[in-house]
Amino acid sequence: MKWAFWIFVALYAAALFIFLVGAFGWFGQEKDPLSAVFLMPLGLPWNLIGDRIGRASAALALLAPAINAAILFGLWKRYSR
Repeated sequence: MKWAFWIFVALYAAALFIFLVGAFGWFGQEKDPLSAVFLMPLGLPWNLIGDRIGRASAALALLAPAINAAILFGLWKRYSR
C-alpha cells in the first residue's frame, strides 16, 4: 500500500502542476482550458458522483484526487504492521 499511495501522490502532484501551468499560462505556455484533463481520472468516482448530484465544479475536480489519496493513506496505515 505504501507504494500505491506514493505513486498516486506523485501522479496527483504532476497533474496538479500541469493544470496550474495550463490554467495560468506559466513558463510561456498558452492558457489551455483542457489542462485539468489529467486530474479527472485520478478523482474518479468522486467526479462522477458530484456531476450526478449537480455539484460539479473546478474545486471538486481539484480536490477529488485528494479524497482518493486519503483513502489510500488510510488503507496503508491500517494494513501496515
